[in-house]
Amino acid sequence: MGLSGERPAPVGIDALLETVRAGLDRVTPEGAAAAAGRGALLVDIRYAELRDRDGLIPGALVVERNELEWRLDPFGSHRLPEAVGHDVEVVVVCNEGYASSLAAESLRRLGLHRATDLDGGFQAWRAAGLPVTPPAA
Repeated sequence: MGLSGERPAPVGIDALLETVRAGLDRVTPEGAAAAAGRGALLVDIRYAELRDRDGLIPGALVVERNELEWRLDPFGSHRLPEAVGHDVEVVVVCNEGYASSLAAESLRRLGLHRATDLDGGFQAWRAAGLPVTPPAA
């Protein structure tokens, strides 16, 4: 229930995703690389199986999706050292750019107003020919 005690109207995931994305300035793979170059945090929320299969973006922080808010909340007792304030630029990366949009919106609700996501996710990064650390053999 909402704060007023009323239930919000149900929406499908496609409509929710469209609404969430309308509020994000999603970045291309090249835009994510540029953001990282100026000090933004690239945060890989893919699960271990995908990271083990496809590799990693060099320098990206790996934070499982179920821990994301706790690790990036600057006020949180379980925050990462990189979670220094609400002005940190964060680019969330998932596999194909769906879960990352929802995750970025969740970070914005915590006050991380510069959170966004990588349009197309890790797969778009790799397809753009950007650096990838290969999976361990």
